[in-house]
Amino acid sequence: MKIEVYDTTLRDGSQGERVSFSLEDKIKLVHKLDEFGFDYLEGGWPGSNPKDEEFFQKIKKIRLQKAKIAAFGSTRRAKISAGSDANLKKLLNAETEVVTIFGKSWDLHVKKVLKTSLSENLDLISDSIHYLKERGRRVFFDAEHFFDGLRENRVYALETIRRAEEAGAERIILADTNGGSLPNQIVESFAEVKKLIKKTILGIHAHNDGGLGVANTIAAVTSGAKQIQGTINGLGERCGNADLLVVIPNLQLKMGYLCLDPEKLKHITGLSRYVYELANLVPVNNQPFVGSSAFAHKGGIHVDAIRKEVRSYEHIDPKTVGNERRILVSELAGGGTILFKIERYGIKEKGPETKKILEELTRLEKEGYEFEAAEGSFQLLVASALGKRPVYFQLTEFRVTVERRNGKVVSEATVKVKVKDRLEHTIAEGDGPVNALDAALRKALVRFYPTLNQMRLTDYRVRVLNPEAATAARVRVLIESSDQSDTWGTVGLSENIIEASLQALSDSIDYKLMKDGIKEP
Repeated sequence: MKIEVYDTTLRDGSQGERVSFSLEDKIKLVHKLDEFGFDYLEGGWPGSNPKDEEFFQKIKKIRLQKAKIAAFGSTRRAKISAGSDANLKKLLNAETEVVTIFGKSWDLHVKKVLKTSLSENLDLISDSIHYLKERGRRVFFDAEHFFDGLRENRVYALETIRRAEEAGAERIILADTNGGSLPNQIVESFAEVKKLIKKTILGIHAHNDGGLGVANTIAAVTSGAKQIQGTINGLGERCGNADLLVVIPNLQLKMGYLCLDPEKLKHITGLSRYVYELANLVPVNNQPFVGSSAFAHKGGIHVDAIRKEVRSYEHIDPKTVGNERRILVSELAGGGTILFKIERYGIKEKGPETKKILEELTRLEKEGYEFEAAEGSFQLLVASALGKRPVYFQLTEFRVTVERRNGKVVSEATVKVKVKDRLEHTIAEGDGPVNALDAALRKALVRFYPTLNQMRLTDYRVRVLNPEAATAARVRVLIESSDQSDTWGTVGLSENIIEASLQALSDSIDYKLMKDGIKEP
């Protein structure tokens, strides 16, 4: 059965804390979601702000492959006609084929928020849908706070959606706006609604305030909903909306519903990261299906089992959602974990090599090193233990200064680097001491190793390991680097933050050269 996917990241998702999409971001995301085959994209509320009004003016000139843009707004205001309502006029001016309007289904909201009568609210719903339908729009009715309303005034909540169907709404979406409903309540509510609404397609719009946005959406589909609404990565107000990138794989891979083209489903991990980047948010590592930890294995017993049978600790193949298996190394690792990580060196059985690596790993982690997010440093550790680590350069001296010049704080790094029998002495400035060191190191080495031009530092994190030591505390620095094809982490440890950073930077350069197959001079 085909399930319609209605994305509201651009409207509901942008209401999340620290989420703000520029007009250009919104246009980019429309193109991306259209490529994935989403059915409906809610562009925003043209009556609420100038950015959304400009969005609708621009998007009408763009030809999309499949997705239909929906404009979102409310029913008419009380005590004025639909034709006189400014918000309804702006919905028409958006010139979208689909208009989604929300109306109150909870008598509490009608009385205490709208401060109007129950009968007047029913007229608001009917009049608004009639007005938009008569002007050629497809109207979806979003029954706001429906499940709360049904529990407190069953007759009235059902009457609101009956009036919406009677007025010609093409879709009736039941909204758990407060996000506090339970899956069994969703199932019971849909059973009640289906006795009344027999022709119009039903949808679900679930918020995640009880941590059940995904569960409630799936419960609704099993109860007859044919349209799911939500956001990418679950972005949204308060605790967010149902995460479409969790809902869709569950429905499609496990329950046999069709939401997206299976070939597109294989790329949703990339979609997740794209939206995090647009929103300038740090990805949630343990996000189901698409998070970097979704298929990460750490415990030795787990890793050993995965080597023998992947289904033992993976509920789906990571490739079906565009993700990948990761084997983490830590003090919990056993010989099986180490073996899994070093098979690239041609070692297929546990032996002295795996024991030596595990002992070195345990020793370093006792000191405070951490290799879970430092695959680059771990691979260098393995290469050293096996006597296969190339020596690309030696850092003989360095100096870092930070000073104020002409009202600006400037960082400058000087390094002396030896490559075989050649000595390079370079100076570089940066936004901070680590950035300056990174620039100076690569400036010194790039003439010997041009491939370093492809590399850039993408993340930098510092962890104080023993804060009770105050300024003498030991710090662990994790650096993330990337090039055109890979991303890798490296780690450094010292009482001096610059020294720890330099360790991680040097490892990052070494790993880049080693993985590229560069021979030592």
